[in-house]
Amino acid sequence: MALTTKYELKAGMATREAFGRALAALGEENSKVVVCDADLSKSTMTHFFAQKFPERFFSCGIAEANMVGLAAGFAAAGKIPFASSFSAFVVNKGFEQLRTVVAYPNLNVKVVGTHSGISIGEDGPSQMSIEDLSLACSLPGFTVLSPADEHSMAGCIRLAAETTGPFFIRAGRPKAKIIYDSPEGFTVGGSRQLLDGSDLTLIAHGLMVAECIQAAEALDAEGISARVLDLYSITPMDRDAVRRAALDTGAIVVAEEHLVDAGLGVRVAQVAAEEAPCPMEFVGLTGYAESGTPDELLDKYGMRAVNVVAAAKKCLARKR
Repeated sequence: MALTTKYELKAGMATREAFGRALAALGEENSKVVVCDADLSKSTMTHFFAQKFPERFFSCGIAEANMVGLAAGFAAAGKIPFASSFSAFVVNKGFEQLRTVVAYPNLNVKVVGTHSGISIGEDGPSQMSIEDLSLACSLPGFTVLSPADEHSMAGCIRLAAETTGPFFIRAGRPKAKIIYDSPEGFTVGGSRQLLDGSDLTLIAHGLMVAECIQAAEALDAEGISARVLDLYSITPMDRDAVRRAALDTGAIVVAEEHLVDAGLGVRVAQVAAEEAPCPMEFVGLTGYAESGTPDELLDKYGMRAVNVVAAAKKCLARKR
């Protein structure tokens, strides 16, 4: 099965910028939206909202735990709070509050973690969040999303605002390749099949979606047909899409800029084990990275299409 769709992967804006712009637009439409930030608004891009609605923007200082508590109070009072900081800070420093005053009472708090993964670059490992998805997914009741580009981010921000309940949305620092042409069609528990294929399925989220598209094109040139699935909703997950991938193609590779021991891959593996066991391989991180440019780090730690291709061939060898 040859590829029927070709993607021209052009660079767009960073998903953190898309978040900031979508949030400002949302503020114009809904007066209940308020924003809390931990003294990082120029980096998280919530400054777009702050410039338009200073009376609804609250700078909490370098105090993510307190920020989460403040957001919970806003939610309890009927507002729609978006609380944002670097993922490494808001999830790690604020985890007790996320657990106790957001997840447990199931409050309508929207948490957006920016600068996720190792592609943050030169800021170094202390600010690289490679555990954020595993921690967020461990919180009962949370919807956890990881958009791949500016359009999917805009769609996910609107989805969060329109859906009652706690959310964690992952955003990145570098410019992301454009995958979609519209913010429409993103749902809680949804996924998007970008390419069809019969030999194996490549599953990813965030910036690794573009890498999987490039990997599928490289595999196609070698006569290997790869399905590509953007599993942007980490939890709840599109179990049916995973089940169909396992049954239709009989092999799965999961690629993510996150620890492989605790990210999307283990969740996909759980579904596959329950529904339709098949050979699987995982492209991701096994430990902390170091400081370097985003490109240097993504190359060194195997976050590229070539690494997905190698994993695909290894998986296919086990399938056969």
